[in-house]
Amino acid sequence: MDSLQITFLGTGTSVGIPMIGCDCATCTSSDPRDQRSRSSILVRTPEGTYVVDTGPDFRTQCLREKLKELDAALYTHPHMDHLTGFDDLRRFCVPEDAVMPIYGTPACLQVIRRMYEHAFNGENRYRGYLKPEEHPVTGPFSLGETLITPLPVKHGKVETVGYLFSRGGRKLCAYLSDMKEPLEGTVELMKGVDTLIVDALRHTPHPTHMNFEEALAFRTAVGPRQTWFTHIQCEILHAPEEQKLPEDVRIAYDGLKLSWP
Repeated sequence: MDSLQITFLGTGTSVGIPMIGCDCATCTSSDPRDQRSRSSILVRTPEGTYVVDTGPDFRTQCLREKLKELDAALYTHPHMDHLTGFDDLRRFCVPEDAVMPIYGTPACLQVIRRMYEHAFNGENRYRGYLKPEEHPVTGPFSLGETLITPLPVKHGKVETVGYLFSRGGRKLCAYLSDMKEPLEGTVELMKGVDTLIVDALRHTPHPTHMNFEEALAFRTAVGPRQTWFTHIQCEILHAPEEQKLPEDVRIAYDGLKLSWP
């Protein structure tokens, strides 16, 4: 087995693609790469499997990937398009004593606890109910042999993090799905990373997300071997837009798998 494999469960923006009520070229495209569910990734290692964010499409994404086991859930921030599939984690808590470790900043966990109070109040500990086990992220932590480093970034007014995945001293992949700009020190944490997965919403500017121009500049600052754009709006039609990008920059799509030996 590879030391690390990442599957893009979803690569779309908060409204998903096709977007309700939109008949643009992307939303009516027959190219499956233009059908983008809400952004999330699945991370597999020899020691376990975990998800980063559980948006409203999480159940469908799990069915598509035939996912039967999950060891933890990591959260970047508590916006609805990254959170509202939270209760579907219950299918991975079938044994009566099974818990689901969840990782996020203290501010993120506070919001999850408020929204899903029924899962945290200790009264619903039955077989098949979601029983979350909180793990506040305040610095690097390990899952198996994978070192996971939080990457603080600015995303509107919300405290947001990306995650850097390292194994055996190798910085394999950095995932930043929602950001406008990095906070101080974040780029330095990522120096030497092999692969960058980064928010690239569209061409036109946005107040809380990077556009293609900003994402390309960020990739230059970080200096990865390869870059994948994600969290993409329907302004972007996959095939013609990818052809315009540098050879080391590609547009991610739902179901795409990346791996590192």
